[in-house]
Amino acid sequence: MLYDLWRQIASQRRQECALRDTASGQHWTFGELLSTTDGPGGAAREVVCAQGQSADFVFQVLRAWRTGGVLCPLEAGQAAPRAPLPPLPCRHLKTTSATTGAPRLVVFTADQLVADAENIMATMGLRPDWPNLGVISLAHSYGFSNLVLPLLLHGVPLILVPSPLPEMIRRAAAPEPTLTWAGVPALWRAAHEAGAIPPNVKLAISAGAPLPLALEQSVFDSAGLKIHNFYGASECGGIAYDPTPTPRTDEAVVGAPMHHVSLAVADNGCLEVRGRNVGETYWPEASDALRNGCFRTSDLVDLRDGQVYLRGRASDLINVAGRKVAPVSIERILSQCPAVRDCLVFGLPSPEIERGEVIVACVVAASGAATETLKQFAVERLPAWQVPRAWWFVESLTADARGKISRTEWRRRFQEERP
Repeated sequence: MLYDLWRQIASQRRQECALRDTASGQHWTFGELLSTTDGPGGAAREVVCAQGQSADFVFQVLRAWRTGGVLCPLEAGQAAPRAPLPPLPCRHLKTTSATTGAPRLVVFTADQLVADAENIMATMGLRPDWPNLGVISLAHSYGFSNLVLPLLLHGVPLILVPSPLPEMIRRAAAPEPTLTWAGVPALWRAAHEAGAIPPNVKLAISAGAPLPLALEQSVFDSAGLKIHNFYGASECGGIAYDPTPTPRTDEAVVGAPMHHVSLAVADNGCLEVRGRNVGETYWPEASDALRNGCFRTSDLVDLRDGQVYLRGRASDLINVAGRKVAPVSIERILSQCPAVRDCLVFGLPSPEIERGEVIVACVVAASGAATETLKQFAVERLPAWQVPRAWWFVESLTADARGKISRTEWRRRFQEERP
């Protein structure tokens, strides 16, 4: 099915440019890409791993589709999963981002991948005359759904950039009159501060982590470019998208439900996602959290006025003397402080047993900022019990290739460096 859809697209757009790899300087029309990867199918069904940020990734995808194999996108250096081959009609394996625990495999059918791509095209308005600038990881669910599937199933050209360095981005973008750029907050911040956002970017998208309001507003003020927040998950692809033409005023708003995606709030306050795009199940061990076209997330949300308000993860809640607070709500307040460039909040067991946990604020601060300054800012804006007890200054909050910042990892580092 997937390869047949690709052949239809390639035949319709045969003479048009499909793929440009700026690292190698090579480029392919849709017809050339088809002739490079076409051939007999019918090979033994196997897992085909696509890896890296080059044209070879796309070739491996088409090989898996042509031969009826199971595609498994992997980050650079990531080992192939040790799991049995999933049964038909499964055609795709995704690896979760592991921000809340060990990574898991999710299996998808061809129909589910097609549905996710259709939802993204319809909701975001991706266009074949606005090529995608491919800087984010192709292996991540976000990159695969926003870059690879639109190329192969909808004819949206892809320009591969091997590095987020500003000069590489400028060179890659220069030949195109208009572009779509799907990035992550850290990438948008770096490009904005370096003055490297190409003026021909007409559609800007951010996912992988919360998009700070200050960054969204600053880019809009300086470049007239609205960055559209996108919220999704490996288990189902796109969930919500902010289509508004001007910056948001509430950072908790992550957007409106994607086309053909149904959302509800479960009794525990967490979001439930239903739609044709939802994956089959976790593999090889199934879970009630993902089955029968429903993904039960651990994200605490409110659904109001057609918008999704994200309140944090249930697993991240900090218990302070019986009262619970989502760290993201504290982060949003601290981020408003001029002395704070970035921050991450988590809980740790308190030496006072009756207190439960203490709140730790990991902060990237402006030069000269002091703990007392931040504490005073927090005291004036937060209930006393939500004010962090421990403050940890770091040079940067590094995200992984997917744009994710792991609370689990930073909690571990804090415990090692600040026993």
